[in-house]
Amino acid sequence: MTKKFTNNFPEVEASAIENKIQEINDASITIEELKLALSLVDLTTLEGKDNDSNVIKLAQKAIKSGVAAVCVYPTLVRIAKSELKNAKQKVASVAGAFPSGQLPLNLRLEEVKYAIAEGADEIDMVISRGKFLEGNYQFVFNEVSAIKEVCGNVRLKVILETGELESLQNIRIASDIAIQAGADFIKTSTGKMSVNATLPAVCVMLQAIKDHYDLTGKKVGLKPSGGISDGATAIKYIRLTEKILGKEWLQPNLFRFGASRLVDNLLLEITGGSAISNSNGGY
Repeated sequence: MTKKFTNNFPEVEASAIENKIQEINDASITIEELKLALSLVDLTTLEGKDNDSNVIKLAQKAIKSGVAAVCVYPTLVRIAKSELKNAKQKVASVAGAFPSGQLPLNLRLEEVKYAIAEGADEIDMVISRGKFLEGNYQFVFNEVSAIKEVCGNVRLKVILETGELESLQNIRIASDIAIQAGADFIKTSTGKMSVNATLPAVCVMLQAIKDHYDLTGKKVGLKPSGGISDGATAIKYIRLTEKILGKEWLQPNLFRFGASRLVDNLLLEITGGSAISNSNGGY
């Protein structure tokens, strides 16, 4: 029997979202906050030219910088896992036809199975935005449920690709569907679109997580991803999360940044250098 989702989606008021964002603490950024942000990063490389050599370097950088995880394509999971075998960092893998999701579900499931067999601790999947925008919410619920079933105890991060969802209301609906279908995390973006993480989108996602927690007691994580490349930007997301969900969410099991350039800039800021500020592009 096909599982159904509860489709009583709350209305999103843009003015209320803006008010929450404006209430973010604007105090000066502390070194402790920058170190916290660094510890929450999924250090990522998702390029066609990726190979064993640069993934080994990425893993070594992850260990040295103290980030939470590395994120790579499925074919490079094994090499990352080997390099991190004695380290605390997790190995995440995009799987399930990243970044488009435009493959039949059976093939997407096979890729997820492959990544897990190679040693992935976490899977980052994308929802089918085309189906979602057609209003076929049951399809999206079913695909997330199926992939979570394959994942079992492997952490599943569900990418909504908020920049393609067209409205804050749609972001709320997609968040609720993913959470009800078993997502361990909801994630903003693939980092491959012109619009990636934004504070309004994340605010809506945080509210969905809070409402689910208040209703069920289950904690779901958040992963802002794409376009976050300096400490000032990262700390806004951390402070917004703390405001809505509390400090208990500010740990790697419940919060991650998807980033590549962010790590270098955080390290510069922590050691007294100046950040290379660039809020556009990049994973």
